[in-house]
Amino acid sequence: MKFKALAVDYDGTIAQDGILDPDVRIAIAEARTRGIIFVLVTGRVLVDLERAAGELDFADAIVAENGAVLEFPNRYSRLIGSPAPVPFLDELRQRGIPFTTGQCVVEADAKSAQQILAVIRELELPLMLLFNRSRLMVLPQGVSKSVGLRQALSALHLSRHNTIAIGDAENDHDLLATCELGVAVAWGSKSLQRVADQVLEGNGPAAVAPFIRQSAHEIRLPPTRIGRYSIALGKREDGSNADLSIRGRNLLVSGDSHSGKSWVTGLTCERLILQGYSVCVVDPEGDYRALDTLPGIVVFGGEDPPPQLPDLARALRHPEMGAVIDLSHVRSKSKIDYLYSLLPMLASLRRATGLPHRIVIDEAHYFLHGPHAADLLDLSLNAYTLVTYRVSDLNAGILRTIEATIVNRTSDPNEVQALHAMAGGQDSVAHWTQVLEGLAVNQAVILPNTQEAAGRLCRVDLSPRITSHVRHKAKYLDVQLIEEQGFVFTQDSKPCGTSARTLKQFISLLRTCPWSVLEGHMRQGDFSRWINNVFHDRILADNIRKLEERCRAGDLHGLSCALVTVIQERYEVSPEIPILD
Repeated sequence: MKFKALAVDYDGTIAQDGILDPDVRIAIAEARTRGIIFVLVTGRVLVDLERAAGELDFADAIVAENGAVLEFPNRYSRLIGSPAPVPFLDELRQRGIPFTTGQCVVEADAKSAQQILAVIRELELPLMLLFNRSRLMVLPQGVSKSVGLRQALSALHLSRHNTIAIGDAENDHDLLATCELGVAVAWGSKSLQRVADQVLEGNGPAAVAPFIRQSAHEIRLPPTRIGRYSIALGKREDGSNADLSIRGRNLLVSGDSHSGKSWVTGLTCERLILQGYSVCVVDPEGDYRALDTLPGIVVFGGEDPPPQLPDLARALRHPEMGAVIDLSHVRSKSKIDYLYSLLPMLASLRRATGLPHRIVIDEAHYFLHGPHAADLLDLSLNAYTLVTYRVSDLNAGILRTIEATIVNRTSDPNEVQALHAMAGGQDSVAHWTQVLEGLAVNQAVILPNTQEAAGRLCRVDLSPRITSHVRHKAKYLDVQLIEEQGFVFTQDSKPCGTSARTLKQFISLLRTCPWSVLEGHMRQGDFSRWINNVFHDRILADNIRKLEERCRAGDLHGLSCALVTVIQERYEVSPEIPILD
């Protein structure tokens, strides 16, 4: 993750007794010359801040009154919260409770908290109390430092995931939590230090200046506690959660054709998008179009020409945006030519702006196999996801940068050998072969080169997807299952024909199977169970389950044809096209 913005509390963090540390001011100016945006986030009222700090032009934006007020260098300011209600202020005066006000905030001594809370309850006001050492702030509900910072960053076209936050007190918890790296100073709140990603050692604000200088000279955010922004993949064999941290890591997703790689990749994309990361997916076969149902995702290409690079760059300049570039209608040679221009552009854009946070390249072996393939990527920032069924074809230099690997079913001995050579681990190639060949379509393995796997193959039952998996292409009808996963038609508990090891075979057998056999399976719910457990296609399983319920209710008219039709419609196969092996 590229460092682009610094969000810092004022009192106690970079200021002592209200006076800004002079070396911190210089360090901030130096960082801004290197393109770092500085946002001052304070509980102070703007007028008080100006009296204490002087001219505020050392900041690119100011979040004042604990998130209730925004101000920018052009003196444009606006309220996020609403002013304190007049009846509330009148009641405080009537009860003799000393206080001061800003545009929104009401400040008082923390000892008066119980009295003020009683007033809020009696007047039934939408106000909340927030403590800051010996002081108490009364703010509108929903106002906080993190809310103000998010709005300031949005106005500056910046993401919280490219931001470092530094604070010292109890009102800084949400500020640190909302940023990619949350830093607590060692001379501040012990509670804040316990939840921070990093503790800045020292005994006062002067210690912040060296930290700012060091951070400004590093292109990537400093290493942080692993797992804070992890994604949930599913469940381990022991039933525990299988979480994977991929912040800043290069991720490899591998497996046989039609083994579920796009499912895994789509799952990781969904989790990242919902955490507010900007994701750009290079989609050679149109497998990720359904991601556009998530916030901020736009699909380019498909039946339209691929986007012009300047147009794509303008779209990705917004931190809330992400893109899927569908190249399924582009010829192979043109795909390669387009990628050779696209990937350097994305690398350059990310180095300049920090966006997109993650670049996903499906069918990576087509584009990243040559001796100069690494030149297409910016491996100093990492955060690539490479998807392939041919790990052995990937550029060796790129493979050495992989920090996390997820593998679906893999039956090719050469690919198992390549994965074993790359990821190491305690187990033999023979053990790897046995495990990887036996994976179901809703299972994957995290390889030992990933910290969370703890040196062994870690089998995972994958979580459901939020968006629909793009399964309607005819190629999915040919997914070859291992023998144990095939559907065996039976009558009176005895096999009565060839088992179906692809959906294509399944449809063919449905058309020729005696009705008595079909009825038995439908009454037992065998078809929907097989589709759900093996193909992990809940939508199709639900549609078949409805037909099975009709069968159990005695409504048998047209069920055989309906069963075939519901599969064809799911995969957009024309009824006029026969499905034969």
